[in-house]
Amino acid sequence: MIERIWSGRSLLWLLLWPFSLLYGAITALIRFSYRRGWHKSWRAPLPVVVVGNLTAGGNGKTPVVIWLVEALQQRGLRAGVVSRGYGGKADHYPLLVTAQTSTEQAGDEPVLIAQRTGAPVAVAPERRRAIEALLQQGTLDVIITDDGLQHYALQRDREIVVVDGVRRFGNGWWLPAGPMRERASRLTQVDAVIINGGEAQSDEIAMQLQPGLATHLLTGETCSADKLGAVVAMAGIGHPPRFFTTLKQQGITPVAEIAFADHHAYSKDELTRLVQPGQQLLMTEKDAVKCRHFAQPDWWYLPVDAHLTGKAVTPLLADIEQLCRRTL
Repeated sequence: MIERIWSGRSLLWLLLWPFSLLYGAITALIRFSYRRGWHKSWRAPLPVVVVGNLTAGGNGKTPVVIWLVEALQQRGLRAGVVSRGYGGKADHYPLLVTAQTSTEQAGDEPVLIAQRTGAPVAVAPERRRAIEALLQQGTLDVIITDDGLQHYALQRDREIVVVDGVRRFGNGWWLPAGPMRERASRLTQVDAVIINGGEAQSDEIAMQLQPGLATHLLTGETCSADKLGAVVAMAGIGHPPRFFTTLKQQGITPVAEIAFADHHAYSKDELTRLVQPGQQLLMTEKDAVKCRHFAQPDWWYLPVDAHLTGKAVTPLLADIEQLCRRTL
């Protein structure tokens, strides 16, 4: 229902329109207060790059963070990542993500980023505290923030916005009548716009999520996903249909497609009931980090990597590298 409202296909958005005006007024006032100095923003002692979005829901932001961290690592730079840790409930903040940190503590995305990149990751609702915690652990060249475009308490050197290329901005209205946290005009003020799927315009960076090999949750065994046989597909991400579309593009037709809410807290019994004898459960890597400790022999996940193309990719990385080298 919310997708129909936000896309403009349902006129129910008109009932929510007054609340959107209020949301827009409040967010504009907050941003204005930081520009005027009524609220203080903090400048980190090293460059900060924000990877965020303008809309609610999944846009593919976390794969971009992983891509950026790995690209900077290949250039010899030490990147740390900070996150709000949505969905996690830690006993204390800031929380440094280690091999023993659970998704219940940190949230699924920080755990996934730490596992994929090996970069130091810290979680705190106040990003400043997360950055300070990372700097106490060792020297870094740059901080990447997973989300936080609207977290104006933290000053940033570069802003990257990820946009769902298929859904774009829906009806264009602020929450709750539309999907917008800020209006689309905000794109004129950021350093790069990455379009996940769909058609990128000339001034945008095109991105495709490229799936890897299906990976067994218990053993780490890999194989082509189309060799799994009868597959039940499940996804608890911001936009589950994207995962199901990816499978179909790989020639996989699941016997069932099951969508959960983003950051859903799974249980063993809940997922075991989804699969019949002879079937395999195939999930996203983001889901897998939450399920590995109670995984069953017929559970697999499909990792994806962000593949960015366009003439602006190399200049973007070179710009961030130069920014870091200036502060060394």
